[in-house]
Amino acid sequence: MSEELSASDVVVLPGLEAVRRNPWMYIGSVGEDGPRRLLREAIDNSLDEALAGACTRVSVRLDGERAAVEDDGRGIPTEIHPESGVSACEVVLTRLHAGTKFERAPGRWRAGLHGVGLSCVNALSRELRVEIFRGGQAFAQDYARGRPLGALARVGATARRGTTVSFRPDPEIFRDFRGFDAAAAREALAELALLLPGVEFSLEAGGAREIFSGAEGLEGLLARASAGERALTDSPVRVSLGGGELALEARLSWTTGRDFAAKSFVNCVPTPLGGTHLAALRAGAARAVNEMMAETGAAAPGEESFGVDEAADGLRAALDLRLARPHFEGQTKSRLTSADAFAPIAAAVREQTLAYFRADPAAASVVAARVRAARRERLAVGRALERVYFLRARTGIDERVYKEQFGARSRNWHDSAKWITDRELLDAHAAMCEMPAGARALDVCCGSGVVGAAFRGRVASVQGLDLTPEMIALARTRLDEVRQGNVYDLPFPDASFDLVCTREVLHLLPGPERPVAEIFRVLKPGGQFIVGQILPYSADDAPWMFRVFKKKQPLIFNMFQEEDFRRLLTGAGFRPPAARELRVWESIDVWIDSYETTPLHRREIRRLYREAPAEARAVHPFEIAADGTIRDLWRWVVFSARKPG
Repeated sequence: MSEELSASDVVVLPGLEAVRRNPWMYIGSVGEDGPRRLLREAIDNSLDEALAGACTRVSVRLDGERAAVEDDGRGIPTEIHPESGVSACEVVLTRLHAGTKFERAPGRWRAGLHGVGLSCVNALSRELRVEIFRGGQAFAQDYARGRPLGALARVGATARRGTTVSFRPDPEIFRDFRGFDAAAAREALAELALLLPGVEFSLEAGGAREIFSGAEGLEGLLARASAGERALTDSPVRVSLGGGELALEARLSWTTGRDFAAKSFVNCVPTPLGGTHLAALRAGAARAVNEMMAETGAAAPGEESFGVDEAADGLRAALDLRLARPHFEGQTKSRLTSADAFAPIAAAVREQTLAYFRADPAAASVVAARVRAARRERLAVGRALERVYFLRARTGIDERVYKEQFGARSRNWHDSAKWITDRELLDAHAAMCEMPAGARALDVCCGSGVVGAAFRGRVASVQGLDLTPEMIALARTRLDEVRQGNVYDLPFPDASFDLVCTREVLHLLPGPERPVAEIFRVLKPGGQFIVGQILPYSADDAPWMFRVFKKKQPLIFNMFQEEDFRRLLTGAGFRPPAARELRVWESIDVWIDSYETTPLHRREIRRLYREAPAEARAVHPFEIAADGTIRDLWRWVVFSARKPG
């Protein structure tokens, strides 16, 4: 019988210890995106000064594993905080939810919103130094892993003003960090310059200094969103909306590209996962297209209205939204969830896009033809895909189909699903390893090689195998050697490896018993097979999950339940496997935005979530936000099976 809990069992983590204990809750990842997030949080602190009109210059310096962000704003306050007894600067750097970002006066936009930015940077840095130039005086303070090494000190007189924060991410937290990505910083600063053309943004890295011009404004951002594609009209749609707590500038252009793409920002913070503002923009554009086609006679009598995905096919957008009280999905602010923003944005886009069509009948005609052609193409492709893939489900695997789909998807592989680079999931695979340090490992169907790379430091070498040349090229940047081959006939002699790993592959394969038998064959006696798989929560949600996954990826052949998967392993000769279960939130809107999922199937997947049967809802947790975005808490199980010695 379990022991009773008492008040003494309740643990309160002091200061910034919670951030160091669970960093992914605050910055999203401790992988390669983690240090990038820290740099962005430091930049956001300077952006607040720029948005307040108090700053004209933001400079970033990168020197290996160290970064510095400098601005000429008002400087972090240095006076003693009346409630804390230490400087206001120290409060900002050592207390969560401390800052000047919580007042929401109309017209005052903030990039840093939650009062955790600089304190998180401090908590997760091996060393951090803040320099403040304010009121004719210069101040400085040093920290180590979130703890001050002394009080804020006055170091002299100065004519400068502003704040400089320099830091080095902690290698205890970011084990794979080897230095800041200058290219990513360059991209971020170039976009900020376009959003704030009156502020000078610069980057110093590798001995060179670059200043970014913002003269093109949103048109420059639109050009970035539509790079490599041709606009179908002479000028973009311009949308403007101003108010007390919401202001919007947007540019829209239909292009020769496919699907929808946008550069979107809220208070100059990028929102790569979209949210309310992009959903509203798409909805407003679709309404304008349908009304234009009705007015011009381009719509056939009785024809069904064009849906959002159809009307937005090939649409590229740049969106600069300023909100006094934005709501985001999490600390990283990747998705906007402000429900109140939907209606005014959708109305403004609809009204001003329709006015654009009325003023330019030639542009209206081109867009109408583009939307109609997209509907014909997508219906034809959808019918062909269903006919071909369901036929192949009966006749077996066709290598060409796998090469085509995963070759195309390799272009945005790491952005196509959160689970692919989820650090907790990768660490769970690596933690299962029971092989000695001199072991030889094989990553089967290795994709970009991230699973095999998770075993580095635990084994002597990791070899990869994949069917797709594009994936092989990605994996070669992470693994020791990568070969091309088919998992049904592994090109290795018997007993070649001590360890074989793979993830989320076997349910794509007809007759999974044969690949598992091949893995068993190439393992040495006593060798280990580590495999991760998404599984239903029970028999109650399994049929519904299969329908969702089949609509996403026609190559799905199996929706294993846990007992089925265990039998698959033991049936090949493995000992009964150990297992570890994890649950990972996945953005369904990102997951279905992929090459193999037609717009028709994307709509059907969203409908399957909205109309999920009661028995599935009872066991399978997922969320549908007010703006229609969907998150699913997937059940991952990582199995470890041993070949008898």
